[in-house]
Amino acid sequence: MKHTHPLVLFVTWGGSGLSRKAPGTCGTLAALPVAYLIQMLLGIEALAVAAMGAFFAGWWASNLYMRRMNKQEDPQEIVIDEVAGVWLVIAAMPLMWMDPPQALVLQLYGAAFVAFRIFDIWKPWPISWADQRVKGGLGVMLDDILAALYALPALGALGHLASALGIIHITLGHPHG
Repeated sequence: MKHTHPLVLFVTWGGSGLSRKAPGTCGTLAALPVAYLIQMLLGIEALAVAAMGAFFAGWWASNLYMRRMNKQEDPQEIVIDEVAGVWLVIAAMPLMWMDPPQALVLQLYGAAFVAFRIFDIWKPWPISWADQRVKGGLGVMLDDILAALYALPALGALGHLASALGIIHITLGHPHG
């Protein structure tokens, strides 16, 4: 299948997963500008919906790609799972549902990227279990969703600690109503 085939472009997130070095990191980075556009144009709620859509479409597309390419394991070039995972982290951060100043939005995106990549690479249990035991498109997608679910409380704890130590002071606008 050619690199320009729509299925390949989708599962490799525009070819970012075809990077020879750190395809998962490249895919996660490539997901951020699109997340930002969705959030700025349609709102954080739309990003949450997009994360769910990326998960289900990624599950289907990963199955199809793996079948067509005759691959049994999670191919490293598939990065739609990283897209769904980092979008979930960004969309589920409570501060993103308020009206944070633009500088804080960019910091939150950076924190989401780092936290998500740490857990996606480290793979503590049950992420490691899902990565090893759940096969096919669901297996491709599931470990990244679990990594996102680990990243969220880690980010919350880090934010509370930084606030308690006086490292950061967050002043927000009004919550969306």
